[in-house]
Amino acid sequence: MLGAKLDVSAYLDRLNSETARLDQGAIQRWADLIYGAWESGKFVYIIGNGGSGCNASHMAEDLGKSTLREPELKDESKKRLKVLSLTDNLGWIMAVGNDIGYDQIFVQQLMNYGTAGDVLLAISGSGNSPNILAAVDWANRHGLKTFGLTGYSGGKLLKQQQDGLHVALDDMGMVESLHLCAFHWVLNDVFARINGEGRFAAAK
Repeated sequence: MLGAKLDVSAYLDRLNSETARLDQGAIQRWADLIYGAWESGKFVYIIGNGGSGCNASHMAEDLGKSTLREPELKDESKKRLKVLSLTDNLGWIMAVGNDIGYDQIFVQQLMNYGTAGDVLLAISGSGNSPNILAAVDWANRHGLKTFGLTGYSGGKLLKQQQDGLHVALDDMGMVESLHLCAFHWVLNDVFARINGEGRFAAAK
């Protein structure tokens, strides 16, 4: 835990330096993947455990609501991004975890929902969460596009995913923060493209 060793100034300096090291190409491809799902009417599913599970819920909420302009939220004709965090169906998760096994909580949902061309965004700081790996394996074998968000060494997920953003840092809190920081740029970029704003104003 870096915050246990560093004072606030040093911690923020380290966060700034780690942000500068992020793979900008991977972040752009992440945005392209989400925008492509919107264009083609495909679903985006997001999965994670613990803090990464909370990030999955946060990302799904933002992508579902904040890719639209506020005045258009009640417009039933507005094309929307189909996005779902598989961390949020608590009853289903508990039933699968109890009856089959915790490693099955995401893949069992994908078996009901997922179709070829959909996107699976898989978040695992260690890259070794069995339930994440099971879901990514199924998604790869059934024609979904898989994008991982990893930390530490990247674990097994780094090799299993089709693409992803890796934060090569041995601190879970900072890894999760950097994932979410990069996500907010992805969200803004997708919003701008969908609505023809900012850098994309002239393209609409």
